[in-house]
Amino acid sequence: MSSSSPNVFEIGKYATTLHRFEPAGTCNTNCTATPVPPPKPLLIAMPTDAGDFPLLLFLHGYLLYNSFYSQLIQHVASHGFIVIAPQLYDVAGADATGEIKSAAATTNWLSEGLHGLLPPNVKANLSKLGLAGHSRGGKTAFALALMKAATTLKFLALIGVDPVDGMDKGKQTPPPLLTYVPRSFDLDMAVMVIGSGLGEVKRNPLFPPCAPKGVNHEDFFNECQKPACHFVVKDYGHLDMLDDDTKGIRGKATYCLCKNGKSREPMRMFTAGIIVAFMRAYLDGDLSDLMSIRDGHAALPVEFQTVEFLE
Repeated sequence: MSSSSPNVFEIGKYATTLHRFEPAGTCNTNCTATPVPPPKPLLIAMPTDAGDFPLLLFLHGYLLYNSFYSQLIQHVASHGFIVIAPQLYDVAGADATGEIKSAAATTNWLSEGLHGLLPPNVKANLSKLGLAGHSRGGKTAFALALMKAATTLKFLALIGVDPVDGMDKGKQTPPPLLTYVPRSFDLDMAVMVIGSGLGEVKRNPLFPPCAPKGVNHEDFFNECQKPACHFVVKDYGHLDMLDDDTKGIRGKATYCLCKNGKSREPMRMFTAGIIVAFMRAYLDGDLSDLMSIRDGHAALPVEFQTVEFLE
């Protein structure tokens, strides 16, 4: 790791705060009204220290709440980033078109409305913008990155956290994203794909695996062009980067539907840390942490199954 910065897999040097913001007319006592309301409810993790910080737009997984990622996004923010996690929907069917449009609308709102949500001493550097998504949110992130004309801001880095494009090859959810043509994604940005070793393993015979082979991280990485990297973590599952305590019926279901590792903390620490390292590399131009991880010189909270780089 860079000697000038904390270990990316540990909480960083910045104290952070977590705020919830709602669209016009929907704010209650648990959120903050805004001068230019966002198109979707937002959860924002940010440093409390003064500074000019890069941004990450983080898209939640299928039927999950953005609050389930509170620990992960605060970890990322503690290393000097502002993380914006929209709630793209409450209920959704198979078609992801609506959430892709909502993610684009949220991106386009940033330049107009984000400054009104931040404290006076915290500035957002919109020229350093990354995009990430988990599960179907990973598919949504890739789709948004491919739709270059849909957003007014330019993404510099794309991160798929165990992205999924449907139930199986030939059973992709609309709009289908994978083409099964190697290096076919025309993204014009650096890409990182994170995979879970247990994601393609069934938890029980009644349900399919949460990240089925044929539509998962491996297939997404195969269609990426350089620069791109692929990290697959052994012995952890598709939802192991979520908070330890995910409340409500949906929160309890996150422990029942997917094959899980022994605990969530190691996978969550790794996911947050590798996002920090990747963002530093391609938003700030500091590749030291990412190269240290690639070359086996970093102390990891997990064990790798696969490490691949396209350079």
